[in-house]
Amino acid sequence: MAIKTFKPYTPARRNMTVSAFEGVDKKAKPERSLVESLKKNSGRNSYGRITVRHKGGGNRKKYRIIDFKRDKMDMPATVQRLEYDPNRSAFIALVKYEDGELRYILAPVGLKPGDQVISSASADIKPGNCLPIANIPVGTVIHNIELNPGRGAQLVRSAGVAAQLMAKEADKGLAQVRLPSGEFRYIRLNCMACIGQVGNIDHGNVHIGKAGRKRHMGIRPTVRGSVMNPCDHPHGGGEGRAPIGRPGPVTPWGKPAMGYKTRKTKNPTSKFIIKRRNSK
Repeated sequence: MAIKTFKPYTPARRNMTVSAFEGVDKKAKPERSLVESLKKNSGRNSYGRITVRHKGGGNRKKYRIIDFKRDKMDMPATVQRLEYDPNRSAFIALVKYEDGELRYILAPVGLKPGDQVISSASADIKPGNCLPIANIPVGTVIHNIELNPGRGAQLVRSAGVAAQLMAKEADKGLAQVRLPSGEFRYIRLNCMACIGQVGNIDHGNVHIGKAGRKRHMGIRPTVRGSVMNPCDHPHGGGEGRAPIGRPGPVTPWGKPAMGYKTRKTKNPTSKFIIKRRNSK
């Protein structure tokens, strides 16, 4: 996937890059039966209080209903086109099943219009196909992984990411999977996963270039704590550019901002984690 640059006819254009959207149908309107309207919350809860900062404004978006369950088994589907999805970093593919049903799936690397994909225990090991982990060979690169059978994929769905199936322990009914973060984790053998790496690999290399482009995405400015008053932030106040004045940086609510563990110590899913992402 290539990245497009521009001649610097404005200061913002000098450093701005965009995806070239290779293989993506830029003129295609989303399939109307697979689209829902989205209500804007601007980071507010039901009381109208801001619970998530730096959200608000931006262009109107429609939600594309993605088939994360891939539960239409043993029926081939043909890829109609690849589309841009404003709700996620990955591209999506519109597929048409033999009975005429249309669905959106995440587009892996190498998937193109005219290809066939299938969800089946006996499916070939090729990008876009979906199988139970028990039927996937060890060492295969996978994405779109379920945590609970039948619930739909929850892991490895962002642009360019992939996990790897490292081992199977049939006596326990579990498989060892290495996630993109480096974490090793047990996942049930009867959970579904898709073959391949999620597409739009260069998503992380795109330069936004100007503040307005972030505003179009619905992201509002972030103000540094050191330029605030002491009543607004622990880093605020002082004459001129004052140091933090603490052992390390903290959040606006006084919690350590760097390396502070927030995971519950008695989390019941901890037994499924073999190796944490940052453990030596």
